[in-house]
Amino acid sequence: MMTNVNEKAHELLAPAGSLESFFAAVENGADAVFCGLSQFSARAKAKNFSLRELELVKGYAAKRDVKVFVALNTLIQEAELPSMVDLLDNIEYLQIDAIIIQDLGIYSLARKYFPKIPLHASTQMLSHNLAGVQMLEKMGFSRVVLARELSLQEIAVIHHHSNLEIEHFVHGAMCYSMSGHCLFSSYLDGRSGNRGRCIQPCRRRYHHNNDQGFYFSTSDFSAIELIPELIVAGVSSFKIEGRMKSAEYVASVVAAYRLVIDAENGQQKVAVKNAKEILSQAMGRTASHGFLKGTANKNLVLSAKKGGIGKIIGNVQRVQKGSFSFSSNDKIHVGDRVRVQPDSDRAGKGFTVRSLKVNNKRVKAARKGIFVTVALPEKLRVTNGDLIFKISTGKSFTSSEEACRRRLKNAPLRYHSLGLTIHCSEGELAVEAVIEGFVYQRKYPVEMFAAKRSPLSAKTLHKIFVQTGNPVISLDSLTAPDLPAVVIKPSCLKEIRRNFYKDLIDKFLSKEKHNREEKLSGIHRDIIRDQKGDIEENAGERLFVISDALSDMAVVDNYADIAFLFPLQEAFLSKAEKMSTLQNKILWELPSIVFDRDWKSLQRRIERAIAVGSMQFRLNSLSHFSLFTKSNDLKLIAGPWLYTLNTQAMVASALQGVDMWTLSLEDDKQNIKALFKNGKSSTLLVTAYAPVELFSSRIQPATTEQNFILTSDKGDLLTLSQKKGLTVTRAEKSFSLLGRVQILRKMGCVNFVLDLRGLGLGSEKGQEILQAFYEDRSFAATVPFNFERGLS
Repeated sequence: MMTNVNEKAHELLAPAGSLESFFAAVENGADAVFCGLSQFSARAKAKNFSLRELELVKGYAAKRDVKVFVALNTLIQEAELPSMVDLLDNIEYLQIDAIIIQDLGIYSLARKYFPKIPLHASTQMLSHNLAGVQMLEKMGFSRVVLARELSLQEIAVIHHHSNLEIEHFVHGAMCYSMSGHCLFSSYLDGRSGNRGRCIQPCRRRYHHNNDQGFYFSTSDFSAIELIPELIVAGVSSFKIEGRMKSAEYVASVVAAYRLVIDAENGQQKVAVKNAKEILSQAMGRTASHGFLKGTANKNLVLSAKKGGIGKIIGNVQRVQKGSFSFSSNDKIHVGDRVRVQPDSDRAGKGFTVRSLKVNNKRVKAARKGIFVTVALPEKLRVTNGDLIFKISTGKSFTSSEEACRRRLKNAPLRYHSLGLTIHCSEGELAVEAVIEGFVYQRKYPVEMFAAKRSPLSAKTLHKIFVQTGNPVISLDSLTAPDLPAVVIKPSCLKEIRRNFYKDLIDKFLSKEKHNREEKLSGIHRDIIRDQKGDIEENAGERLFVISDALSDMAVVDNYADIAFLFPLQEAFLSKAEKMSTLQNKILWELPSIVFDRDWKSLQRRIERAIAVGSMQFRLNSLSHFSLFTKSNDLKLIAGPWLYTLNTQAMVASALQGVDMWTLSLEDDKQNIKALFKNGKSSTLLVTAYAPVELFSSRIQPATTEQNFILTSDKGDLLTLSQKKGLTVTRAEKSFSLLGRVQILRKMGCVNFVLDLRGLGLGSEKGQEILQAFYEDRSFAATVPFNFERGLS
């Protein structure tokens, strides 16, 4: 068993999606906050912070010993690399406590050029097994946010064999999909959850046979009762989800968890009881323990209930011009936030209650059970029967955004520690400053007198020079060796101090600016160098076919121009062991999700494959890198779930032995073109046809059917299949760039993938798809995903 080298008091980490939420978190006991910026945030719809606001927030938080983490947990495209470099430079300059990342390209930039920034692996990296966590540790991460799908026992195993700090969500919304493994929103309209723009289609209504329900709408997660067990399991940071939530919500949830974390032995039960009372006012969804107690939790999805945030307080019973009336089953106040949710699948609209009437008289509040009339905002329409949710109460946290800005005005800014050495000789005072390696010296003529008492001392000089007059610098130390027994007028010393610090700051900031600009120019040159694709002539075209049909193994030798990818499963491996002469045409596809219970089995299958000469594998998880030692004979291909959307992501995975990259299904034409321009064409694979796995989940549907179909209100079909504890949801229409193959060739593409899982090449449809590829002919009932419309 390994012990955590970072053992310390357990951290309560809170969301700060706005300035109001930041103050709510800090004032209610958060040890750290995580926030997003206006660019590159996994919660693009949150208010997020500007760099200036981040600087002020960091200064305010640091003075109170609260850490600030910046969430950059989105995927970035090639054209965004320069902006990311500039942003990382600012983050390093502001001495932010850590960044939370998903993209290997951001990792590559930060690790190589900004090594002072601590790295936290986002839950979007889907760290769900020990090998993945150990790989992150090897890569230089200091913390991992584990997947929400792990049990307490699985978390404990990871902790006992890793030195990485473990962070885990303890409260807030849960996704149906395993994080970082969802393409649903992106598939529907281009707004990707991997880029912070999820439209939450999982919260919509779907139909199954004659039933209807919200089959993907999960309950909220609450581990308030399990804090002691999480501590024993090795969790050192308790994370509250909610950068989109209100300040009132953040205040209540932080206060509740602070109460439980700080409870003395013997007082936990009382603390939990009181905390639950606080949480009851937080207006979340129905809560569950998630997967912490195991995977058999039947309360994770409540399909009969609309998964809206808030507490249901009634239904619209009467609609008037500009208002509606209902009997409220909870207290309601002017200033409360409510949302009226249509019975249809349309999104509800939230608003603040500005006017409240009882019996046609204006009131400020009404108690439970009273028939009330609520004024509607202009243009908002409601109908009888619509659900009414209370989202938050206007009484919990009352600091406005403007008030928060005023409080930040005097926040201490980033400062530089300064060391001074002062020498005094006849008629002259010499001052030398050292500040972050920069040395500045000045000599000043000075009138001095022999001291009759209280001669000049280091203490006197420190009292004068500690007043720097500028928050940018702070005196850390002062030495004054061998001072003569003289007196210098305080007014003279203060004049020297003012002149010295003014010149020092001007020259230091000028030098610092020059150094940063020079560093950035060098980084941008390096990126351009990394983007220089090798000039390749006459690179032969290759076609890769992915198949899960065992019968296709018998026809591998019939297709001279096709390489086959098969799942590394027992039946396929047994057959391959009898086909040693064809191993150069067979590649093995590794599953993206492998829990620790199945890890050794996967290791054994890889060893068997290598033993018979199979040296080509497609990897879909960081954990897979640990399965291979670097060898000239190995060919490792990055699969689509390793998300290669920029050349710096290629740089990162190349260090782990990858020499070919499969581009993401959700990528668009413009970015693919940029990758071919900047990368090496023969190393890039583009999928021309594939079924679309919208998401994979450890949640088991409330049905005994292994395969079944759901239909949306718009008529879209989704196919769900269950296997080995995972539920995979696929779109009805497959992804296809057939008919656009020539466009891809003109970009430089020479490696194409046809993913025929569920069909097989030997099937009639498989042969039709192959022929359509050769003829570059479009294929019916398919979609190009984001290729034309763009990824946002």
